[in-house]
Amino acid sequence: MSHTFDTTDLAQCPFMPVFGAPALSMERGQGTELWDTDGKRYLDFLSGIAVTSLGHANPVIADAISRQASTLLHVSNFFANPQATAAAVKVNELLQEATGHPGQLFFTNSGAESNECALKLARKWGGRGRHTVVSAFGSFHGRTLATLAATGQPSKHEPFAPMPDGFKHVAWGDLDAVRTAVDPSVAAVIIEPIQGEGGVNPAPAGYLQGIRDLCDEVGALMIVDEIQTGFARTGRWFGFEIDGVRPDVVTLAKAMGNGMPVGACWARTDVAAVFEPGDHGSTYSGTALATAAVSAVVDEMRRLDAPAMATTKGARLTDLLLSLPQVESVRGAGLILGAQLADGIDAPTVYRRLIETGLICNAVNASTLRLLPPLTVRDDELVEAVGLIGDALAEVAR
Repeated sequence: MSHTFDTTDLAQCPFMPVFGAPALSMERGQGTELWDTDGKRYLDFLSGIAVTSLGHANPVIADAISRQASTLLHVSNFFANPQATAAAVKVNELLQEATGHPGQLFFTNSGAESNECALKLARKWGGRGRHTVVSAFGSFHGRTLATLAATGQPSKHEPFAPMPDGFKHVAWGDLDAVRTAVDPSVAAVIIEPIQGEGGVNPAPAGYLQGIRDLCDEVGALMIVDEIQTGFARTGRWFGFEIDGVRPDVVTLAKAMGNGMPVGACWARTDVAAVFEPGDHGSTYSGTALATAAVSAVVDEMRRLDAPAMATTKGARLTDLLLSLPQVESVRGAGLILGAQLADGIDAPTVYRRLIETGLICNAVNASTLRLLPPLTVRDDELVEAVGLIGDALAEVAR
């Protein structure tokens, strides 16, 4: 029985126009599949932008949320709750395994809030007069004023100028540019292992290690933004592991809740120690409901060996995409992939055609399709999706 809200008699749209007119209205999902309010089926190769990595309506995660919703949703941070403690321990274990350092977490409600926490932590670490943060052009770190200032996309700054000061942007992948920017006034460098919104651009080999070395030279923090790449998306638990670096601060969100709005800022224990009571906070930091989802996600990803799944299925999807004559190359890692289209083929046009035929991905720029299917995607779904992409490319090419 449908419970869809009837919008036909609305005098005006109830939402602020920040997302534009929605292409579709989705009603339910299962695994890699979505159905809109008209009952049409789609394959979801965007996963809510790398969020539903264990698939829509995953029964393990749904059960954890349901049980917790009937037990305890929220208490203030005057008190602890067992769910938040357990989730923090589990996430810290993953990061300690990856970095070799014990750490501490601050739970947030989104990726932007995770980066906001990291930026404040960097300023507290650096002290007065040493508050500058360096980031890369093409990066995306969030929509709050500080995280937008860190985002290396000047066109997004323009409507909200003047931006907060204390941010420098350098060319992506250019270690010499970072070296020039990282001076004694710099508190931190914030970097993505793979730029997602910037076009699915993996960090060049040695780039992250070079940044690590430069931060060590001046005593700055290395912050790695794992909001899109974290939790096995790249074939490693965290994207920074591909380059073998050990960051000081790691920001997380998206897949850690499989759709539950939750994020975290993790820092080495000695770095986290610069925060004192009252320095930061959030009413909804570490709610029992959100962190029950986090615990279930970590447990299920460990059980499935999610990094291995992303590696195997990412290789399969890459091979299938490269078999298409209109795909010039595929970049990325695991199941965060960008299909570079042949000259003259407009990715937004292909994206719109794919929506019509039942495949959800997105055109991350004029010539690249971004593919982020769930890590649980089946082989027959990979084949079906690439068949749809091939048909759309051939049609647009004609």
